[in-house]
Amino acid sequence: MASSHSSSPVPQSNSSDAFFKKEMDATKRFRPVQSLPDVCPKEPTGDPSNLCDSPSLVVDQHRWTIYHSKVNLPAALNDPRLAKRESDFFTKTWGVDFVDTEVTPSFYLPQITKEHFALYQQEITPREKIHERCKNICAPKDTFDRTLLHTHDKSRTDLEQVPKIFMKPDFALEDSLTFNAVLPWSHFSTAGGKGNRDAASSKLLQEKLSHYLDIVEVNIAHQISLRSEAFFHAMTSQHELQDYLRKTSQAVKLLREKISKIDKVMCEGSLRVLRLSLTRNNCIKAYNKLKLMATVHQTQPTVQLLLSTSEFVGALDLISTTQEVLQQELQGIHSFRHLGSQLCELEKLIDKMMIAEFSTYARNDLNRPLEDDCQILEEERLVSLVFGLLKQRKLNFYEIYGDEMIITAKNIIKQCVVNTVSQIEEIDTEVVVKLADQMRMMNFPQWFDLLKNIFSKFTIFLKRIKATLNTIHSVVFLVLDKNQKTRDLEDTLQKNSAKDSTVDTEVAYLTHEGMFISDAFSEGDLPPVAADDTTSQRNTSPNSEPCSSDSVSEPECTTDSSSSKEQTTSSVTPGGVEMMISDDMKLTDLELVRLANNIQELLYNASDICHDRSVKFLMARAKDGFLEKLNSSEFVALSRLMEGFILDTEQICGRKSMSLRGALQSQANRFVNRFHEERKTKLSLLLDNERWKQAEVPAEFQDLVDSVSDGRISLPEKKPAATEERKPTEFLIVEGQKYATVGTVLLLIRIILEYCQCVDNIPSITTDMLTRLSDLLKYFNSRSCQLVLGAGALQVVGLKTITTKNLALSSRCLQLIVHYIPIIRAHFEARLQPKQFSMLRHFDHITKDYHDHIAEISAKLVAIMDSLFDKLLSKYEVKAPVPSACFRNICKQMAKMHEAIYDLLPEEQTQMLFLRINASYKLHLKRQLAHLNVVNDGGPLNGLVTSDVAFYTGNLQALKGLNNLDLNMAEIWEQKR
Repeated sequence: MASSHSSSPVPQSNSSDAFFKKEMDATKRFRPVQSLPDVCPKEPTGDPSNLCDSPSLVVDQHRWTIYHSKVNLPAALNDPRLAKRESDFFTKTWGVDFVDTEVTPSFYLPQITKEHFALYQQEITPREKIHERCKNICAPKDTFDRTLLHTHDKSRTDLEQVPKIFMKPDFALEDSLTFNAVLPWSHFSTAGGKGNRDAASSKLLQEKLSHYLDIVEVNIAHQISLRSEAFFHAMTSQHELQDYLRKTSQAVKLLREKISKIDKVMCEGSLRVLRLSLTRNNCIKAYNKLKLMATVHQTQPTVQLLLSTSEFVGALDLISTTQEVLQQELQGIHSFRHLGSQLCELEKLIDKMMIAEFSTYARNDLNRPLEDDCQILEEERLVSLVFGLLKQRKLNFYEIYGDEMIITAKNIIKQCVVNTVSQIEEIDTEVVVKLADQMRMMNFPQWFDLLKNIFSKFTIFLKRIKATLNTIHSVVFLVLDKNQKTRDLEDTLQKNSAKDSTVDTEVAYLTHEGMFISDAFSEGDLPPVAADDTTSQRNTSPNSEPCSSDSVSEPECTTDSSSSKEQTTSSVTPGGVEMMISDDMKLTDLELVRLANNIQELLYNASDICHDRSVKFLMARAKDGFLEKLNSSEFVALSRLMEGFILDTEQICGRKSMSLRGALQSQANRFVNRFHEERKTKLSLLLDNERWKQAEVPAEFQDLVDSVSDGRISLPEKKPAATEERKPTEFLIVEGQKYATVGTVLLLIRIILEYCQCVDNIPSITTDMLTRLSDLLKYFNSRSCQLVLGAGALQVVGLKTITTKNLALSSRCLQLIVHYIPIIRAHFEARLQPKQFSMLRHFDHITKDYHDHIAEISAKLVAIMDSLFDKLLSKYEVKAPVPSACFRNICKQMAKMHEAIYDLLPEEQTQMLFLRINASYKLHLKRQLAHLNVVNDGGPLNGLVTSDVAFYTGNLQALKGLNNLDLNMAEIWEQKR
């Protein structure tokens, strides 16, 4: 049945059930061809399909299989029941059970005809013609090659039937796994009545193995047949090879006879000469070895001699040189078997001796009398000790010096206190036993002199430490510089190694060519490179005189016999001491730099120690509040002394120590608090007793103001004689302006200058003083506002009333303080760090507060006149006589106001104040005229008002300083619309 091309290759979901049943029957009917089982059947895997596809000895043991057949395969194929022999392959293979039926055409495959291949034939025909033409042009390959290739492919296919296990190079039946894989035991088991089946399996296995053997034999025979010509050719060449070997044997025999004759005639004499030369050199080496042993034997006495003179570096060099000789040139000498351990113990003893010696040196150096002498104590001894300690890698020796510094610093203070107390008769040392209590009994001058003495001693102490540590520091850097030079020398030698290798090549060439063979062993003619050897360096010629064993006390003898790598370099320390630096100081640059940093840090620690001991001394005196009770001059002197000592230590040691500076800052803060509280209390008392009347200005205050104007913010020295002759003045003249002031403000200016001068004397309290001064100025502003504007003076002082004169005087005092605020700000700004400039904003706030206060006083003066205008003008009537009583009263009050403030305020401020008062007057008059319905119409009422206003204007402009005042009285009339 043929289907159309449009048929779907996949069955659709709407197909009938019969269709699928038919396909299932077809699959059952045509089973796939099954192959025979392998030699070693596989174990069942659990898959049912796999179990059904091939027979298994485990699963199929109870049913009949092909292994139960008693007839061989050819007999089964030649079935006698068939009428005639069938030539069909399937019938011959599977017998009569195989039915040759017609295969039903598939529903999903189209019917293929020749027309489907027409297009392909059209395309392939030209190509076939070209291919045939090329075959005629190209010569065909050899038939033998094709046959050989075909045969090779066939044999290769046959060999693939043989299991791979037989082809492995490590195939061995002795291996149990290999044996079980080739001959499984299941083929030989006869238990359980399964003998027939097992026998069949064994026979089948035997036949397969025989089959494999036949395949291999056939392939071997085939390979032998292919190589038969080469085999017979090799057999033919064997005879020629034997002839060649016979001739070669005879030639070798003849050559050996000739060489033997040459050896007897030419070589034996020369070799005897060489042997004698070697024997002579060996004798010289033995003699030198004995001489070296005699020198090494005298090492311990020489070391003892060096230690008796404190030559630690020389002793250590001798020990290290001897150790190196023992390990290299005298290794294995039985008589010196204990010398190495003895030298190690001696080296440890020297370590302890050097540390004890350095500790003694540090104690003696630091406990010398503290005179004005900073010379180094026994510089040669110090340099020798440091070199020895560096050689032994005792890099923590500086800690010993640091411990001695702490002890010495304590003793310095104690000794200074004892010496000072012993000179003061008022202190009874028998009654007051404790040293701290004795020190607290001193007055300030005595204690100040003691502190000055301590600081001077500490300064000399630090200078002495710096000189000693600089010497140690220089020694460390000498060793570091030597290391750098050694590395540079090694780099130079490496660069020259190419030239040296060229010389070695020439010597080897001469020796190889037979030239100067007898001279090759002579050390005098060796190239310079050979001189690096230790023995050749000591024995430059066979006749050289050996070093005498009597000179064992000289270290140079042992040093010369040591390795040539050990060299010495002469270096001069800063003090002029010349030292020999050996190359065996195996210290890395990192260790030396770290040691140098630690030594520098030790100098910093010395400064910290002095500062810490000074702080403890300071705190011991400050326990009873002694430092807080100092006056300004005493504290300034103390502060300057401490600041000077701090700067001296910073200059000596190169680093700031903060402990003493912190203690000074702490005491300065306490001083600032007390200083501020005293002056704030004083200002408060002055304000509580101030009656706000103009005070006379003494000459000293005028001088003080004049000095500030000249740029000197400082309190002038008192001059009693000159001050008595000069009389007080009524006003304070500041840069050409008169300032009427009260006594409190004069004292406040002096207090402000005290703050500024204190900042000059103690720069560390600048920020604290700025804050306290800001607080003082704010306090004066707020307190004066309470007393004057707030009328607090009525209750505090007992004033009857706050007059306009009090208000004007208060305003002028505030203006005086405002005048000095920029000067004070500039003074503090010059002494602040840039990061502290933000604190200057306090002065801006204070200036604003003062200006607001001054404006409030001006507003209060205007408000006083405003209330007076409201009271008087509300009763004003436009009638004769002119001027009216109301206007006469107003002019009288205006004159009193002018009289009260004219001498206190500047003319400009007086004019501005009266302009504001006049504006208030015009407002009230305009309101009253509108109430009375008086208009500017030229009538009688208008004339009366004009006369009164002219009287007011004339009186106001007649006052001092107001003659040019523009009153603009036309504003009192309502404008006509």
